[in-house]
Amino acid sequence: MSIEDKIFEMLVSVIEKASTTMPSDVVDALKKAYEREENPVARKQLEAILKNIELAGKSRAPICQDTGTPYFYLKLGEDFPVRSKIYGIIQDAVREATKRIPLRPNAVDPFYERNSGDNTGRFIPWIELEVVPGDKLEVAFVAKGGGSEAPSTLVMATPLEARKKLWETVLRTVVEAGPKPCPPIIIGIGIGAGSDVAMSLAKKAAVLREVGSRHPDPKVAELEEKLLDAVNSLKIGPHGFGGATTALDLHIEYSHRHPATYAIAVSVACWALRRAKALMDSNGSWKFLDRR
Repeated sequence: MSIEDKIFEMLVSVIEKASTTMPSDVVDALKKAYEREENPVARKQLEAILKNIELAGKSRAPICQDTGTPYFYLKLGEDFPVRSKIYGIIQDAVREATKRIPLRPNAVDPFYERNSGDNTGRFIPWIELEVVPGDKLEVAFVAKGGGSEAPSTLVMATPLEARKKLWETVLRTVVEAGPKPCPPIIIGIGIGAGSDVAMSLAKKAAVLREVGSRHPDPKVAELEEKLLDAVNSLKIGPHGFGGATTALDLHIEYSHRHPATYAIAVSVACWALRRAKALMDSNGSWKFLDRR
């Protein structure tokens, strides 16, 4: 089997793993939310969510009927034997996974209103690639649901009002979203030099960071905790039925900014955070990286 064939099979396996099972950090957070929940209706919602995850894993069926838009975040070693061909392999793997699992086709042309039928299309799957030292390929795949994408928010604040705007933006986003993104949610906040930077950082903070982790900078970590407490004090709760847990976690990522701008972005992931990571050596051997 060629190295290209091995990459293809790894990618299909990663998509299947993400689509049918949940990372243990998310499951652990849901179980903790269930254990501390006192609202009987909210508790019932969490119980149903956990049962849903269990049944999907046993039957190898997608966790949610919205099987998401495929996102790939790659770290490609500069000495890894496959380079530009990786884009075509990813496209083929998404098409195969759509048939094999199967996945709901979610790639629609916005002008002709035609569904491609295989989850590929113009710039879809979305691929972000970073070249790093070494000879390995690290893949993180995320199936991003449409309902959780809808509340995404971007505010271009002035530096003078930035701290106040940050709190307002996060809380307003959660309140206006209400039950639509299927809470309990994971919130990502990006602060950056421009709108594209902030939005990209927010999404990565929401979907790639492990639930329960804190930012390495203690000042940022403290803000994460305070904002998370504020969001949960809203009592929107699981699926909007009230309760203690509106968000399982909140993560912040930032870049240095221009002196005149302060871009604030909020990205939301639903409880069905379908993420899977794998690492391949240059000889084609590979393994999953995330906990299950």
